[in-house]
Amino acid sequence: MKQVGIWLDKQEANGVVLENGKESFFNIPSELDFFNPKGGARSKTKWGPQDVVQDSKYLEREKHQLKDYFEEIAEQVSDADEIAIFGPAQTPDKFLDALKARHSKLAAKVKKTKTTDSMTQNQFKALVKHSFGIDDRYPESN
Repeated sequence: MKQVGIWLDKQEANGVVLENGKESFFNIPSELDFFNPKGGARSKTKWGPQDVVQDSKYLEREKHQLKDYFEEIAEQVSDADEIAIFGPAQTPDKFLDALKARHSKLAAKVKKTKTTDSMTQNQFKALVKHSFGIDDRYPESN
């Protein structure tokens, strides 16, 4: 049985694959551009027009980049039997929603999603093992 744990945020996805008592790790960097649009600027003339920042343009670009990033992760874990997803904020939920929308069979294999902060590779490995009932040394924290 191939069990995969994924910890992802908007910068990268780290994963651990547990199969036949062996562990392997993978890393998928996102190619998201982090936009910091500056506020509108005044024209040089007094009472002139103010430049408008098009937030929708940045948000739309981020949405497309996230879609590509999630597709790459889904491709990496496509042969998993069970999946657990971890990460900060709403990123795990967004990834699960993307799986449900485009990869329903893969979404059905998701056994757990949990919001977690960043952690070391050993902490992450222990969390994944605990999530699949392999190792009880990792205490569940709420």
